[in-house]
Amino acid sequence: MTDPVLLPAFECEYQGWKLAGVDEVGRGPLAGPVVTAAVILHPERPIEGLADSKKLTEKRREALYDEIIAKAAAWSLGRCEPAEIDQLNIYQATLLAMVRAVAGLRIEPEYVLVDGNRCPDWHWPSEPVIGGDGRVEAISAASILAKVTRDREMVALDQTYPGYGLASHKGYPTPAHLRALQSQGATPIHRRSFRPVQQVLATPDTGTLTTSGPVADLLDPLQLDPL
Repeated sequence: MTDPVLLPAFECEYQGWKLAGVDEVGRGPLAGPVVTAAVILHPERPIEGLADSKKLTEKRREALYDEIIAKAAAWSLGRCEPAEIDQLNIYQATLLAMVRAVAGLRIEPEYVLVDGNRCPDWHWPSEPVIGGDGRVEAISAASILAKVTRDREMVALDQTYPGYGLASHKGYPTPAHLRALQSQGATPIHRRSFRPVQQVLATPDTGTLTTSGPVADLLDPLQLDPL
């Protein structure tokens, strides 16, 4: 067993407080939106315990979500719906959702740090940070807002589309989700440009609640172009 790679502490050349952190949740699922968040932390209202949302318990994420909303200087959410994902592809849709999140901030950021290895083509000075959700507090805060928001939405959608297990797997391609797709067909919130959904729609005897809408380029959600 190999030791985990420890990334060095991140040092940003920008030293002002109008620094926005940006992260996304939901690139890999077969269903639901991709959700992004942008956060500018308040220099006089510190938040203890910020970390990569994936490494926090649900209870801790929920508590930090409320604290971020209350203490951040500014925060904003962005998203792209399944139809936009199918039209643009998941990579471009994620970038668009990031633009929407930063554009929605009530304070204009002077600099933006984005989790991953690429930034959208926008007018804000910015740079990507690999592993940023665990290295930059503003990105950690954004990852928490995005994940809690999307998780809550998938739990609600589980009531609208029962039988798929959306509340548990949040739309990701788990064996249970794939079995439900095969037996029940695709819903309006399933991404028709993702191969497992396309395969179900191409099967004549598989039911589907709706089959309308253009199908974008074939994309394997397990082999996404990394950000």
